[in-house]
Amino acid sequence: MTEPESRPADGLRMVAVHAHPDDESSKGAATMARYVREGVRVTVITCTGGERGDILNPRMLQDEEALRDLPAVRRREMARAQEILGVDHEWLGFEDSGLPEGDPLPALPEGSFATLDVETAARPLVEALRRLRPHVMTTYDENGGYPHPDHIQTHRVSMAAYELAADPQFAPELGEPWEVLKVYYINGFSRQKFAAVARHLRAHHQPSEDIEQMLLRFDETRDRMLTTFIDIADFMELRDEALRAHATQVDPEGLFFSIDNEILRAAWPTDDYELRTSRVGVTLPEHDLFAGIR
Repeated sequence: MTEPESRPADGLRMVAVHAHPDDESSKGAATMARYVREGVRVTVITCTGGERGDILNPRMLQDEEALRDLPAVRRREMARAQEILGVDHEWLGFEDSGLPEGDPLPALPEGSFATLDVETAARPLVEALRRLRPHVMTTYDENGGYPHPDHIQTHRVSMAAYELAADPQFAPELGEPWEVLKVYYINGFSRQKFAAVARHLRAHHQPSEDIEQMLLRFDETRDRMLTTFIDIADFMELRDEALRAHATQVDPEGLFFSIDNEILRAAWPTDDYELRTSRVGVTLPEHDLFAGIR
């Protein structure tokens, strides 16, 4: 496949805020790769180091280095994914909260990201927004995309930073005020998408048990709000390469790679977003995160 030619983006800038290393490659990666190729400056900001994560790739459960120092391995994986996507990357430096289990749920580790006061946790992101001066920011919805405490906190911190970065009265030591023009929620795992893929597979006599089971998890009366659709047909392989770079976190035989990209190109060739707030006029649906800006 030939890579699309880059075209100038007139200084456009975008920030994608994520909870852990690997989230950037499973959520909106192809969109970022597309915009990088168009000349947009794209920066991924990762809130935590994923210190309390697990080894999720069964082929690496006995990897001695990962067992000895998983955070260091995950940092190298993040650097490789960054290189593949062509994005800039910054760490906010917070500590992973882990995913508590049990009934009742245990308390989160003291001082971890999800336990922090939102305004306090938002300060380094405010500084980054004022310094990077992005036009667009992507983040998670109120449920974090899924209810991991760090994902929910990422939503809270992102939305707080959006407001505080523009407030000249807030922390002038963090830089000159900056108004992010548009904020999007990443809606990469909608029922609508899985239903379209399932219909395509059934129509071609290739039903997928994995996709059918995934559909059963969705409430059909509560579809995700999808306002913005970014064509990623030419960037799916690059997304997959970035995701595989997070080798400790992704099963190469798992659900993420179970559907061939040619099927996805035919059934649902977009990354999908909800426009949460905009300081510029918009017309929905959109097909460009920078619609109304360029």
